[in-house]
Amino acid sequence: MATRPADITAAALSDRYRRVREQSLALIGELHAEDAVVQSMPDVSPTKWHLAHVTWFFERFVLESGLEDYSRFDDQYHFLFSSNCYTAGQTHARPKRGLLSRPTLAQVLDYRSYVDTTMQQLLQMDAADHNIINLVTLGLNHERQHQELMLTDIKHVFSCNPLRPAVSRSLDSASTTDVAPYSYSQGESGIHSVGFAGDGFAFDNEAPRHDALLQEHRVGDRLVTNGEYREFIDDGGYENSELWLSDGWATVNEKGWRRPLYWDKKNEREFTLAGDKLIDDNAPVCHVSFFEADAYARWAGARLPTEFEWECAAKKHSVSGNLLEANHWHPIASDRAQFFGDVWEWTSSAYAPYPGFKPLEGSLGEYSGKFMCNQMTVRGGSCVSAQDYIRSSYRSFFYPDARWQFLGIRLARDGYGS
Repeated sequence: MATRPADITAAALSDRYRRVREQSLALIGELHAEDAVVQSMPDVSPTKWHLAHVTWFFERFVLESGLEDYSRFDDQYHFLFSSNCYTAGQTHARPKRGLLSRPTLAQVLDYRSYVDTTMQQLLQMDAADHNIINLVTLGLNHERQHQELMLTDIKHVFSCNPLRPAVSRSLDSASTTDVAPYSYSQGESGIHSVGFAGDGFAFDNEAPRHDALLQEHRVGDRLVTNGEYREFIDDGGYENSELWLSDGWATVNEKGWRRPLYWDKKNEREFTLAGDKLIDDNAPVCHVSFFEADAYARWAGARLPTEFEWECAAKKHSVSGNLLEANHWHPIASDRAQFFGDVWEWTSSAYAPYPGFKPLEGSLGEYSGKFMCNQMTVRGGSCVSAQDYIRSSYRSFFYPDARWQFLGIRLARDGYGS
């Protein structure tokens, strides 16, 4: 999955393994066992399942291939927690993960401890080779993805609770910042190389690096705010069929959408990982679908950027911003360009393989390639993405009606101008 051997020693990887695994537990430190089993919709997985699934990954792909005498913690866990790797065996149906009252959370934590102990023994062996190092590196980036999913999934779970509980009471609050009127900067045009370049780790969907032709265009200098999106709502944006793609219009009417997910009916408050909060009109709007982002862009006389327009603009900026480590866990108002953090940014690009893309052999080949259909590419990471696994070439993907992730909007326009 890494595009080239990871440049890291076994000792350093052992330390990173410990830190990433500990952080998964720290992120949910204020949850109770009852919280960890709930599944509020098919796209959401219970916290307990996430904790077990990332552990299964290390057991299945690292320990079972790296140790001849390894003994599984429990053979049944292979079926319960193996996710979408169907070539690795049958798996428990995703929409039914919330029915797994057993194994208990305590048993899942015992499973993690069992695997962690053996993993550390493996990583401390002189025999740890490049293949093992690459597999562990992939597993840690995989766990980073699920740390983000644990937070977005439990947010959806708690939003369904009339008590409106907070996932964490210790998050840092942020004061609002005035933002300048929306403006655009001239984007790169012509032929440009896109995709992952350099040493170290990247997911297979970021490669191979290749040339892309960019037409003359401009890219928004910042993200669209709550206040700007409120203007779209007040102007009847959800009632004007001319603004919507056909599937979007059908979805809006079928599901009764009239505002971003987690906004109250008065469009005054929103549910956050810290509980109910007043909406900050200067903060980036989030929890909007691709359909809503596209309709807003059309209403604003603009469009969404392509993923390569976005990448060429973003690589001029350092990977910093309101990411997981900032401890806000919600988009915040800023006078920065905000290419990284705050919200995953919808692009107009379908999630498709790059020219020459070849999945890895075996079950790991299912990691990205089989999802390259009917989904849209998003870029930039969010306020719950760890900084050490975000980069300008990173691609993620969601179905166009998805809203439970931190998904937001940056605009683009064709040609020259302001």
